[in-house]
Amino acid sequence: MTRNDKGQQINDLTEKFKDNNHFYITDTSGLSVAEINKFRGMCFNEGVEYKVFKNTFIKRALDNLDNDYRSMQSILKGFSGVMFVKENGNAPAKIIQKYRKDDAKGRPYFKAASINSDIFIGEDQLSALSVLKSKTELIGEVITLLQSPAKNVISALQSGSSKLGGIMKTLSEISK
Repeated sequence: MTRNDKGQQINDLTEKFKDNNHFYITDTSGLSVAEINKFRGMCFNEGVEYKVFKNTFIKRALDNLDNDYRSMQSILKGFSGVMFVKENGNAPAKIIQKYRKDDAKGRPYFKAASINSDIFIGEDQLSALSVLKSKTELIGEVITLLQSPAKNVISALQSGSSKLGGIMKTLSEISK
């Protein structure tokens, strides 16, 4: 591979990191070709792209980004694959956990992740990442919470028999 080819691969990887809000770095060493293909298939079905890169390429691509990813440099040893996802930041964590249920050795190994530029390093972070809610889920919960008090007030006013209805009636009579 020529120096220009390497530079082009680093530039392409840099663009890939910029285009995806979330990425996970994993170690799938020890998996057979069939097992890797099964893992890739699971990723594909969930809209996650999985690719293997040289650690030096990952390091240089991360250095090209605006955010500070120096804390990830220490985990870039051995075999490294990157899982890219644009929307659902917890999808790769769920895929890893689901795959591990069938693997006796608990592979693939989780190295690190970046969710909207926040960095998570180490196996102990995987369970926390798997329960993260997506932006859409959070917005839905906020809307539900905002609607709930208004619905309660409207139903109380419509029933007329509640204390709130009595207070509103009293207030309207006082203002006359």
